[in-house]
Amino acid sequence: MPSDALIQSEGGIVRCWWCGDDPEYVRYHDEEWGKPVTDDRRLFEKLCLEGFQAGLSWLTILRKREEFRNAFRDFHIESVAKFTTKDVTRLLENAGIVRHRGKIESVINNAARAIDLIEEHGSLSGYLRRFEPQRVPLIHIRGDVAAMTAESTLLSKDLKRRGWSFVGPTTCYAFMQSMGIVNDHVVGCQFRGSI
Repeated sequence: MPSDALIQSEGGIVRCWWCGDDPEYVRYHDEEWGKPVTDDRRLFEKLCLEGFQAGLSWLTILRKREEFRNAFRDFHIESVAKFTTKDVTRLLENAGIVRHRGKIESVINNAARAIDLIEEHGSLSGYLRRFEPQRVPLIHIRGDVAAMTAESTLLSKDLKRRGWSFVGPTTCYAFMQSMGIVNDHVVGCQFRGSI
């Protein structure tokens, strides 16, 4: 295979290298990553989970995702915005999630900020699409993958200006990749064209 950014399964399927051969990661790559999402709850969930991922591997978060959903009421924005200090304490005792006070409090804060954005723009999806790049460079080798872009930096700055937290430019770019705002499947990946 000519690219260091592609792997081939025993069944002959060619994928982006980063999912390796872990079944959960492979399923995420094949069925979710990079597919456009317009549902505000899912967009909010992913922004929150990307914030939790900071400093950890995405696979760690992926393996805890169902418990995160249980703990944060399926990331129902209005419900999370009403969480109190008792909820923070409850979440800090939940070994099924990442127990980081700052990140937990960030999710609650960001839920209230998400409500403001939805009121202003009609939906999170509508707001976020404003940051979709006109052109995304193609990924041929691992070195082609950007950690952040001008668009993710603009998104990060705008969210921070609006009071969001744990939304740095790298976090925002990982979010943009996963939610299909950009297509960063490697050229040659069998799932690149399915988006």
